[in-house]
Formats: sequence, structure tokens, C-alpha cells
Amino acid sequence: MNLDTYFFLAVLAAFLVGLSKGGLPSISMLAVPLLSLVMSPVKAAALLLPIFVISDWVGVYLYRRDFSKANLRLLIPAGMVGVLAGWLTASIVSDRVVTFLIGAMGVVFCLNVWLRKQTDRAPQPADCAKGWFWGTLAGFTSFISHSGGPPFQIFTLPQKLAKAEFAGTATIVFAVINAAKIIPYQNLRPYSHQTLLDAMVLIPFALIGTVAGAYLTRRISDVWFYRIVQLSLFLVSIKLLADAVHN
Repeated sequence: MNLDTYFFLAVLAAFLVGLSKGGLPSISMLAVPLLSLVMSPVKAAALLLPIFVISDWVGVYLYRRDFSKANLRLLIPAGMVGVLAGWLTASIVSDRVVTFLIGAMGVVFCLNVWLRKQTDRAPQPADCAKGWFWGTLAGFTSFISHSGGPPFQIFTLPQKLAKAEFAGTATIVFAVINAAKIIPYQNLRPYSHQTLLDAMVLIPFALIGTVAGAYLTRRISDVWFYRIVQLSLFLVSIKLLADAVHN
């Protein structure tokens, strides 16, 4: 593995995590796929967890007044169930399966966004049954690959929350989920001294990304920004699917 390539991808992944915590949902989905190009996806998820947790603190502060109480009441306990499910099944899921799953989620998510029909439906309420289903799935996919964004969005987007409220709800939900992952990650794959040092080096880039994400949320056109993010996610996901099939 080329050290320069590893460092570049690691810095970019940390920055993308920060952007997500700053209010740009789904962009953190690129982080694990990017690092999975140069390391095991399981190792990539472990390396990024401290970065997610530290970035969460900044994100929660930035959006401390903007969130949906109804969604938090549903998604936080459901997310805890998903984390538990991920913990219980982690030892029987291979790196190849995780790689394939990450790639498949990215492709399906992008196709769903691109192909679904746009409608002018009225905002939908935070349904309890749907909230538990998608919240549990968000916790599970977040545990295995830090990719809990799509299930969260599938549930919350039809509610048509205000941008700040949507971003704040996502930030708080995943801050709790990520905190709940600390002990299971340590039990499943104890952190080495080198992994912690690598995470410490990357944290400043994540914090810069968090502040930048909050700024961009207010400034950049959602349409063009998400087109770029979705295309990047789609291409990386295709690469991961190919790796999983041929390895």
C-alpha cells in the first residue's frame, strides 16, 4: 500500500465525516468505501469511529436548537437495537460480505434517488412502526460500515423537515448511535496504539470538515452538491462491488 495514497484517502474520509456532521447528510457514506480501497472495510470502520464520535460533539453543538423531538423518540431507541444486532452478528460476517453490502447499499441508494418519481405529497408524520424499522436498520448499517444515512433519510425525507431540523435530528441520532458503538468495537476489534494515533492525526481534518459542512449547508445549492456526492458514491460503490465479486 502506497503511504501517500493511504494518507490522502484517510484525510479525505475524515473531512467527509466532518462535512456530514456539519449538516450535509449521506456524504459520510463515502468515507468507509474510500478507505476500503486501501484497507479492510472492517478496519476502516474501526479507524473512523473515534473521528465520528469527536465530530459528533461539534455537530450537536452547532445544531443544539434544531431537531425533531418526535423523530428522536423513535430513532434513538431503534438505533440502539440496530447496534446490538450488528454487534451480535459482526463475528460471522466476512470482510467480503461487508464490502459487497457497502457497495450494494450505495448503488441502491443512488438509484432510488435518481429513479423515484418526484411528487408534491404533503409532509408525512413520523410513523412509529416505520420509525422502528428504519431506525433499527440505520443502527445496524451504521455499526458495520458507518452507513446509517440512507435508512435514516428514507424515513425522514417524506416528512419534509426544515433543513436545519433535518440536519440536527440526523446529527443527534448518530451521535448517540456512534457513542453506543464504542464498547462493542473495542470488544470485537481492540484498538491498537497505531490505530489510535492515526485517528488522532485525522481528527483536525474532521473538525475542519464539520465547520465547513455547517457553512456549506447554508450556502451551496442542494441540487448541485448532492448530484456530485451521489455520483461519487455510485462510482466508489461499483468499485467495491467489483472487488467483492472478484476477490
